[in-house]
Amino acid sequence: MGYAYQAETIGALLARVRAELGISQLRLAERLCAASGMSTVTRHEVSRWEREERIPSRYWIGWLAVALDVPVDHLEYAAATARRRRGRPPVPTTWAEQSPGVYVPIAS
Repeated sequence: MGYAYQAETIGALLARVRAELGISQLRLAERLCAASGMSTVTRHEVSRWEREERIPSRYWIGWLAVALDVPVDHLEYAAATARRRRGRPPVPTTWAEQSPGVYVPIAS
Protein backbone atom coordinates (compact mmCIF):
# COMPACT_ATOMS: atom_id res chain seq x y z
CA MET A 1 0.00 0.00 0.00
CA GLY A 2 1.64 3.26 -1.09
CA TYR A 3 1.16 6.60 0.60
CA ALA A 4 1.94 10.03 -0.78
CA TYR A 5 2.66 13.07 1.33
CA GLN A 6 -0.47 15.06 1.88
CA ALA A 7 -1.02 18.22 3.85
CA GLU A 8 -3.11 16.32 6.36
CA THR A 9 -2.71 16.38 10.09
CA ILE A 10 -1.85 13.41 12.25
CA GLY A 11 -5.46 12.97 13.37
CA ALA A 12 -6.79 12.92 9.83
CA LEU A 13 -4.03 10.56 8.69
CA LEU A 14 -4.61 8.11 11.56
CA ALA A 15 -8.38 8.07 11.03
CA ARG A 16 -8.02 7.66 7.26
CA VAL A 17 -5.48 4.83 7.38
CA ARG A 18 -7.35 3.07 10.18
CA ALA A 19 -10.56 3.24 8.11
CA GLU A 20 -8.73 1.97 5.01
CA LEU A 21 -7.50 -1.00 7.05
CA GLY A 22 -11.01 -1.57 8.42
CA ILE A 23 -9.93 -1.60 12.06
CA SER A 24 -11.47 0.08 15.09
CA GLN A 25 -9.74 2.41 17.50
CA LEU A 26 -9.75 -0.45 19.99
CA ARG A 27 -8.04 -2.78 17.50
CA LEU A 28 -5.39 -0.14 16.75
CA ALA A 29 -4.76 0.30 20.48
CA GLU A 30 -4.40 -3.49 20.81
CA ARG A 31 -1.93 -3.57 17.90
CA LEU A 32 0.12 -0.78 19.49
CA CYS A 33 0.21 -2.55 22.85
CA ALA A 34 1.23 -5.84 21.23
CA ALA A 35 3.91 -4.27 19.04
CA SER A 36 5.44 -2.09 21.77
CA GLY A 37 5.11 -4.59 24.61
CA MET A 38 3.40 -1.90 26.69
CA SER A 39 -0.24 -1.94 27.76
CA THR A 40 -0.60 1.82 28.16
CA VAL A 41 -2.44 2.76 24.95
CA THR A 42 -6.22 2.58 25.05
CA ARG A 43 -8.96 3.25 22.54
CA HIS A 44 -9.44 6.57 24.32
CA GLU A 45 -5.85 7.61 23.60
CA VAL A 46 -6.25 6.70 19.93
CA SER A 47 -9.42 8.83 19.90
CA ARG A 48 -7.53 11.76 21.47
CA TRP A 49 -4.86 11.46 18.77
CA GLU A 50 -7.45 11.37 15.99
CA ARG A 51 -9.25 14.43 17.42
CA GLU A 52 -5.83 16.05 17.99
CA GLU A 53 -6.49 16.73 21.62
CA ARG A 54 -3.05 15.19 21.91
CA ILE A 55 -0.33 14.52 19.37
CA PRO A 56 1.49 11.20 19.70
CA SER A 57 5.09 11.39 20.86
CA ARG A 58 7.96 10.28 18.62
CA TYR A 59 7.96 7.00 20.55
CA TRP A 60 4.32 6.27 19.64
CA ILE A 61 4.74 7.59 16.12
CA GLY A 62 7.33 4.86 15.59
CA TRP A 63 4.92 2.19 16.81
CA LEU A 64 2.05 3.68 14.82
CA ALA A 65 4.22 3.27 11.72
CA VAL A 66 4.58 -0.43 12.54
CA ALA A 67 0.94 -0.99 13.49
CA LEU A 68 -0.46 0.82 10.44
CA ASP A 69 2.30 -0.03 7.94
CA VAL A 70 2.86 3.65 7.15
CA PRO A 71 6.33 5.19 6.75
CA VAL A 72 7.38 6.94 9.95
CA ASP A 73 8.33 10.10 8.05
CA HIS A 74 4.74 10.44 6.80
CA LEU A 75 3.48 10.27 10.38
CA GLU A 76 6.12 12.75 11.59
CA TYR A 77 5.19 15.17 8.79
CA ALA A 78 1.50 14.89 9.70
CA ALA A 79 2.30 15.46 13.39
CA ALA A 80 4.32 18.57 12.48
CA THR A 81 1.42 19.78 10.31
CA ALA A 82 -0.96 19.37 13.27
CA ARG A 83 1.40 21.29 15.55
CA ARG A 84 1.64 24.14 13.04
CA ARG A 85 -2.14 24.32 12.73
CA ARG A 86 -2.70 24.51 16.47
CA GLY A 87 -2.72 28.28 16.28
CA ARG A 88 0.84 29.04 17.18
CA PRO A 89 1.86 32.59 16.42
CA PRO A 90 3.41 33.15 13.00
CA VAL A 91 7.12 32.60 12.69
CA PRO A 92 9.11 35.88 12.47
CA THR A 93 10.49 36.65 9.02
CA THR A 94 14.00 36.40 10.47
CA TRP A 95 13.48 32.64 10.92
CA ALA A 96 13.20 29.89 8.30
CA GLU A 97 11.68 26.42 8.53
CA GLN A 98 14.58 23.97 8.27
CA SER A 99 12.32 20.90 8.39
CA PRO A 100 8.65 20.47 9.37
CA GLY A 101 8.20 22.30 12.66
CA VAL A 102 11.92 23.09 13.08
CA TYR A 103 12.91 26.74 12.73
CA VAL A 104 16.36 28.32 12.56
CA PRO A 105 17.44 31.94 12.38
CA ILE A 106 18.26 33.27 8.91
CA ALA A 107 21.89 34.30 8.66
CA SER A 108 22.27 38.01 7.91
